[in-house]
Amino acid sequence: MARSTTPDFATIQVKEGMAHLGYDLATATPQSACHASFNDGTGTKVWDLEFGEKQRGVLVIDNRYTKHTTSPKKADILDVVGMLYIGGLPVNYTTKRIGPVLYSINGCIRNFKMLGNVLDMDAPTSSHHVGSCFISTEKGTYFDGSGYVKAVGSYRVGLDVSLELEFRTSQSNGVLLGVSSQVDTKMEGLGIELHNGKLLFHVDNGAGRITAEYQPEVEAGLCDGQWHSVTAHKLRHRLEIIVDGRKEEAESPNARSNTVDTNDPIYVGGYPEGLKQFGLTSSTSFKGCMRNLKITKASKVLEVQFNKGLEFKGVQPLTCPANAA
Repeated sequence: MARSTTPDFATIQVKEGMAHLGYDLATATPQSACHASFNDGTGTKVWDLEFGEKQRGVLVIDNRYTKHTTSPKKADILDVVGMLYIGGLPVNYTTKRIGPVLYSINGCIRNFKMLGNVLDMDAPTSSHHVGSCFISTEKGTYFDGSGYVKAVGSYRVGLDVSLELEFRTSQSNGVLLGVSSQVDTKMEGLGIELHNGKLLFHVDNGAGRITAEYQPEVEAGLCDGQWHSVTAHKLRHRLEIIVDGRKEEAESPNARSNTVDTNDPIYVGGYPEGLKQFGLTSSTSFKGCMRNLKITKASKVLEVQFNKGLEFKGVQPLTCPANAA
C-alpha cells in the first residue's frame, strides 16, 4: 500500500529468504523495517501485520516468530490510497519510498485477511498473470483451456522447418500450435492440433491444406493425462509427424507449391478470436500442460521460453500441476 505524492507506504517483501516489513508514516526519515526468518521449507505461513497505538509495527510469522519496530516522532497515521496490491506491483508503478520492486512472488497466497475480513482474491479489482495454486507441481506450462500464449512475435516458416514439443491432457480437442499469414491474398499457414483424439499436423503452402494424421492405437491414447512427445517436419511439400516414436507422413500432389510464406506470430495453446489460421481446423483452446517446445530451421534451434511470451491468456508459464490436467 502506498501513495505516490507522500512518503507513506507499507510493504511486506521476501528478501534473501527473510520476510521484511517496511513502512513510513510520513516521518520523512528512513523507513523502519523488521524481519523474521521463514525459509524453513515447512509450507504454509501466517503473517500478521499490526500498527498499534504506540506507532509500533509488528510482524508475526506462524504465531511464533515476532519482530517489531517503532515509528519515530509519534507518527501514527498510515496515509495511503485505498489500493492494496498482493503478490507484486504493476509495471512502472512508482512511489516516493518503496523503491524498485523487480519480482512478483512465484508461489501461492491464500486466506488473506485485513481488519478481520477475508479478502476475496477470486474477484479482485484487477489482476495480471495470476493463475491457480496446485498441491504439487512439475516443470512445464499450464493452459487452462481459455486462451493462448503468443510465443514468437514474427516467424517465417519457408521451405523446411521442424518442431518438437511434449504435452499432456485429458481433453480430446485443442490447438497445440499455429502460425498463419494474415495477408488477405495469402492463404498459407502451419498448425498442430488435437481433433477427436487424433493428432493432426497441417500445412498449407498456398495450394490447399495437406495433413499428416496420427491416430493412437487406443481411443484415449493421447488424452490419458500422460506426457506425449511430438516431432513435426515440414520438408517442402512433404510432412512427417512422429508421436511417441511412431511416424506418419503426407505429401502434396503439387510439388511446386512448397513454401509457407509467413511473417507472423506463433501462437501456442490457442489463438485470439478473429485471427485467421490456415494451418488449423479448430479454434478450441488447449487444456493441459506443454514443455520443451523447440523450432529448428537451417540447423538453428529456437528453444521457446513460454515465460518470455509476448501475450498470455489463461496460461501459467512456469507451473504445471503434477497430477493429470
